[in-house]
Amino acid sequence: MSKPIEDYALIGDGQTAALVARDGSIDWLCWPDFDSDACLCALLGEAENGRWLIAPHEPADVERRYRGDTLVLETTFRTDEGSVRVTDFMPIRGRHSDLVRIVEGMSGSVAMAFELRLRFDYGALPPWCETRADGAVATVGQHRIILRGAAPVTLVAGRIEAGFTVHAGETRAFVLTCTASWDLEPEPIDARAALEATLVHWERWIGRFDAGRTNWPDAVKRSLLTLKAMVHQRSGGLIAAPTTSLPEAPAGDMNWDYRYSWLRDATFTLGAFINAGYHEEATAWRDWLLRAIAGAPDEMRIMYRVDGSRHLDEWTVDALPGYREARPVRIGNAASTQVQIDVYGEVLDTLALARRAGIPASEHQEATEAGIVAHLERVWHHRGSGVWESRGQPRQYTYSKAMCWVGFDRALDRLQPKDEARGRLEALRTRVHAEVCREGWNAGLGTFTQSYGSHALDASLLLLPLVGFLPADDPRMAATIARIGAELDQGGFIRRTRAKGDGTDEGAFLPCSLWMADCLRLQGRGDEAAAYLERVLGVANDVGLLSEEYDVPGRCLMGNFPQALTHLAVVNTALSLSGPVLDRGGG
Repeated sequence: MSKPIEDYALIGDGQTAALVARDGSIDWLCWPDFDSDACLCALLGEAENGRWLIAPHEPADVERRYRGDTLVLETTFRTDEGSVRVTDFMPIRGRHSDLVRIVEGMSGSVAMAFELRLRFDYGALPPWCETRADGAVATVGQHRIILRGAAPVTLVAGRIEAGFTVHAGETRAFVLTCTASWDLEPEPIDARAALEATLVHWERWIGRFDAGRTNWPDAVKRSLLTLKAMVHQRSGGLIAAPTTSLPEAPAGDMNWDYRYSWLRDATFTLGAFINAGYHEEATAWRDWLLRAIAGAPDEMRIMYRVDGSRHLDEWTVDALPGYREARPVRIGNAASTQVQIDVYGEVLDTLALARRAGIPASEHQEATEAGIVAHLERVWHHRGSGVWESRGQPRQYTYSKAMCWVGFDRALDRLQPKDEARGRLEALRTRVHAEVCREGWNAGLGTFTQSYGSHALDASLLLLPLVGFLPADDPRMAATIARIGAELDQGGFIRRTRAKGDGTDEGAFLPCSLWMADCLRLQGRGDEAAAYLERVLGVANDVGLLSEEYDVPGRCLMGNFPQALTHLAVVNTALSLSGPVLDRGGG
């Protein structure tokens, strides 16, 4: 049976990440990059689909924490015979990628279990393994995985095993290293020195954040660390999550691959880093965005690989049973080729925010903005798949059309008063705004709706005041916010759309609750806004991580984990509730 999503903690090296369970098993790792072939896949299957377990043989009480404000995880196991601490981390990537596990005896003597099952091709393909005096070597295609450790290992039915006892005061280190199979074998690393360097790296990075700027410093710091762990250190791209196919509905088929970079999240990302004081990361993200779009803004995709490449062909992994029987397991994402009209406004909003934050606009940025505006003029009236990436018939989504208004509005900000395009774009901005207010408004219901002519409520409408389309206290907007709060509320959390009530519903979408908090703040209802933020923080797991959704009846996290959009919203909401910030809508 799959473990609860809450059981997992994140470690990473700036180019990939692993999920470590409370029981001492690393159940998810894609190597060498975030979107590479996974070699530990028990998260989406069983132990035989790949894991690395180090834990006491006997039942144990478990406590865990990150060591201070870092991505170094400490798990303490207490048994009847004694206690032991396992420290898990990934040193920041140099030439090679390493995963380090240090086992320390705290008291008594504890017999430990050690099992490494490497399974490439997403849990299906065991590598060729050989043991040696200092550990083992596993090879499959382009990959070579080297295990070095302080205990003799044996090879049993395709898995690497060891049994050893740790006494009080004793330390044993194990290092797993990923290299290309044709490269020379790297020298072993010093695990203790690597630990100290990793601690220093994270402490220095988070030390740049002024914790006095928010009333929720611990939550903001943990969210920033989590986001930094999902930024590719070389490209500057931010993935949506390090996982694929963690379901949005119990045992359902809403299982998507989130190991990619979404342009719709661009302004949230830039705003979070800028407001937290991380201009370097914000600039790197802006630069990644421009490289991904390249010289063809009219060919822009809604998502890209973290290196900026654009082909994300979707296929399914039949060898994996899925997380708690949620099938299929998907690799790639077919939504990457969808038409989502809002993305043009999102990108123009991002680049405008970068300019307002003092990030100098390059010639490439100026040309990209001009190209996107020209394309948006041609396509703003087209139908699309919407912000939630519907795989049904394209529609005129209200939020998407409002983002077209944002695109024209931000384009006007960069034009000189006598620019010949100003009059044309002002007329378009006025036209789009009037159309959204007319067609997106349902007079009978007294609310804006999901798409033109529909009766459906949609929490994405909470973003309208946040981007400056209408003030939060405009009667139409206030009515929409109130209706969403009344009809999309589930146990104090906000759903994306109304529940079907047939047992197939997805969880409450956690960023929507934070967008509600932002709207209430703009209405001057700070206490109510803070309550929404604290409810979201209240469902984080024991090490402060949040997924995309929360299953209110089941009282558990759902969806890919940890989720960048949720942690971005935590940063943005917590900072805006604590003092002045650079708002998307012009604040």
